[in-house]
Amino acid sequence: MTDREISAQISAALLRLRARAPFFSALCLFARFVPREDIPTAATDGRDVFYNPDWLGALDRSQREGVLLHEVLHAALLHPSRRGAREPVRWNVAADVVVNGIVESQGLPLAPGAVRDPKLADRSVEEIYALLEDRACPSCGCLLPASGGVGRLAETAAHWKQALRQAAALARSHGDLPAGIARLVDEATSPKLNWRTRLWRFLVRHPSDFSGFDRRHLWRGLYLEELTGDRLAVHVAVDTSGSIGPQELSAFLGEVRGIARAYPHLDGRLYYADAALDGPHPLLRSGALASPVGGGGTDFRPFFAAISGETEGVCVYLTDGYGSFPEAAPRIATLWVVVPGGLADTGFSFGEVVRLLEV
Repeated sequence: MTDREISAQISAALLRLRARAPFFSALCLFARFVPREDIPTAATDGRDVFYNPDWLGALDRSQREGVLLHEVLHAALLHPSRRGAREPVRWNVAADVVVNGIVESQGLPLAPGAVRDPKLADRSVEEIYALLEDRACPSCGCLLPASGGVGRLAETAAHWKQALRQAAALARSHGDLPAGIARLVDEATSPKLNWRTRLWRFLVRHPSDFSGFDRRHLWRGLYLEELTGDRLAVHVAVDTSGSIGPQELSAFLGEVRGIARAYPHLDGRLYYADAALDGPHPLLRSGALASPVGGGGTDFRPFFAAISGETEGVCVYLTDGYGSFPEAAPRIATLWVVVPGGLADTGFSFGEVVRLLEV
């Protein structure tokens, strides 16, 4: 197949994609498609979409559309640069689960051998990666290393963030933003904070006060003097129904203790909860904690009933999210710290949600 013929096929495929939804119409305009005979199928480095002309030309029309959309979505959702230091093959599989879910939602067939998992497709790529830890991952390589230095990566991220915003705005103006895309646009365009940063900011009365403080000096007993006046009650509940592993529990409580050491004005109270409630126990800045109690079903109502009289302070609940919620939200702020595989954010009737994706 000549270069002109394959270029014509790509142009026709992109026109058909644009006819499916305004979102894809705008997004594809930001992609550059480059032939490369040294790759077996198709791939992206986060900026350009590369394809093997013979392989792409051998696909049928619908498969060609699906492949091009697959690669554009990888680039637009910043999958190459979001990988960081994660294992490349497992990250590629997790990213494929996300984009192939979108491709299938548009009624397009996947390329031969494509990775799919409908049960995970609506999760973030970071969460899918964590959930794949104990699963054998097929070898795939459509995500090339993100090219360029820090400046180039920042330029690429800005390029696709602008593309996503414009595509989403166009789609919304037509009332036609594809299902699930809004969440993915938010993931790729909003600044991300890992769970530790979110937890620290949530538990500190003035989040900006801690921004310049070096946590490596916590062992010296350093803290911010201006925060030692008023005490703030922190109610920490740990789901002990069997969904929380010892590694997650240790990391979570260790982080809470670190916050308590840095901010002596925090008054920590620890609860263990399954269908019943055990506590409160003092959440000590050092020393042993009360042993976890539980193993039954999950019911969030006993904990929130126990703190129903509180009007000041905050509460943090470590859980998978699968349990009975109270009818009314508490009067104090709530942060749900959710383990991999937990309930979707929209399933929580109140509070903020942060994902415990790594420990």
